[in-house]
Amino acid sequence: MMISRKCITTGIGAALLLAGHMLAADTVKTANGVLEGTGPQATGVREFKGVPFAAPPVGDLRWQPPQPAKDWTGTRPATQFGPRCMQLPLFGDMGFRSNGMSEDCLYLNIWTPAKKAGAKLPVMVYFFGGGFQAGDGSEPRYDGESLAQRGIVAITISYRLGIFGFMAHPELTKESPHHASGNYALLDMNAALKWVKQNVAAFGGDPNKITIAGESAGSIAVSAQMASPLSKDLIAGAIGESGSILGALPAVPLAQAEESGTKFAAAVGATNLAALRAMTGQQLLDAVAKPGAPRFSPTVDGYFFPEAPIEIFKAGKQAHVPLLAGWNSEEQGARAIFQRDEPTQENFEKALKRLYPDNADAFLKEYAPVNGDVTQAATDLASDRFIAYSTWKWIDAAGKTGGGKPVYRYYFSRPRPKMTAAMGNATAGLAGGVVRGTPGGTPGAAPAARPPAPKGAVHSAEIEYALGNLSGNKVYEWGPDDSKVSAVMEEYFANFIKTGNPNGGKLAKWPAANKGTAVQFLHIDVETKAETEAHRGRYLLMDKLAGQAF
Repeated sequence: MMISRKCITTGIGAALLLAGHMLAADTVKTANGVLEGTGPQATGVREFKGVPFAAPPVGDLRWQPPQPAKDWTGTRPATQFGPRCMQLPLFGDMGFRSNGMSEDCLYLNIWTPAKKAGAKLPVMVYFFGGGFQAGDGSEPRYDGESLAQRGIVAITISYRLGIFGFMAHPELTKESPHHASGNYALLDMNAALKWVKQNVAAFGGDPNKITIAGESAGSIAVSAQMASPLSKDLIAGAIGESGSILGALPAVPLAQAEESGTKFAAAVGATNLAALRAMTGQQLLDAVAKPGAPRFSPTVDGYFFPEAPIEIFKAGKQAHVPLLAGWNSEEQGARAIFQRDEPTQENFEKALKRLYPDNADAFLKEYAPVNGDVTQAATDLASDRFIAYSTWKWIDAAGKTGGGKPVYRYYFSRPRPKMTAAMGNATAGLAGGVVRGTPGGTPGAAPAARPPAPKGAVHSAEIEYALGNLSGNKVYEWGPDDSKVSAVMEEYFANFIKTGNPNGGKLAKWPAANKGTAVQFLHIDVETKAETEAHRGRYLLMDKLAGQAF
């Protein structure tokens, strides 16, 4: 990224008095140098894109903890998103505004309504989702302009993915002063938080009021940052949308992660770490795309995670901050349970015996179909198995060991509307991804039946509602009810980021889940209201089988 050497001008818009210099309204002095953004927009929001928060993790810095960003002289343009991190094209719902793809990808983006430094506005740092395999902070659904209009400094970041973000290896462990390897993606997030803590005041943010948020893998990352001693003192609040490290993409023991790295190296003919670092990024991507390649996971490395995350939460060693978290009504469909079988009571019982041979009766009791609706029962089970249970566990654990800080739980059930006519014969896939063309079938044969339209809110469906970005998604025919749900959900989120409490104004009262005699949550839909937990037995059963009960 080229750095402009032009002189800092004065008298353009509202002036900021920073470090003895008069800086233009779209210019900010950071610890690394001066940035020039694109604002103010018509909304009054200033934007700073492609801001480096760490040195490029290339060459010998591949598979190293992020190093500090280098200083620059002159004024650096911050008007374009940086490159997205190396990834395969896995999800149909991802649209990028990034400047290509590269290992040089540790950049963040800032939307601020502040006209001057020192405004002490609340800050949100958002981690994107994508299974730790794909995604980027430039995706329109994470755009921060709407929240910024509500008086928040909104920030998205990018972090290393897949093999680049999580590969552990004995040689990496040996060269580490902490005797740790893996978790580079999580360390990238930590580095971004440190950068924000140091610099956000210049953008009008309060460094002591940083809320971290994310969806899916981003939500898992939020729970991970809460658990890590490296990050827990950097945050004032946490928002998790569908997923936590306590069950979804869990951290594996270091020895197991090292074994995966060693096997991968052998598979690509790399006899040592130097040979792995000599491979191009594309060569590594091509290798992990092959059948049988390992999936690289978060690691109990003894450094970012001194011990297993569940033990950290059990002992109450995590960040004691307000938490807002929840999940959607159709995180995964019934087909995940029935597979190719028809949705009948007999096949539901058969599936339970296949999945839980020693506990089928217990699961049938907890997931007993209501009015014979086995499809809904299977949908509930599939959603819980996929990601809802891990979110519940995080909420429950934080409520028990979080020092009495409030925990707000939600359940989002607004189905997306139908796709626009311009989408043709496209269908919605997992996580709301768009699958174009006629699904299935062999040449000359009738096409396979389309999957049934979701009855509930699929995985990731809430993002645009919560962040006020429905207009940026051109796939669906959003209507007045969708706008209503979005306005309500975004206001709850904004209130929480500002005060640690989502309540305020004319919003329906959202009781804390860990206060009072009954566990309550907010059911978010066209008519949003508080409800009392009715299916705790499901999660207690899963808790017992996972060995995480406490």
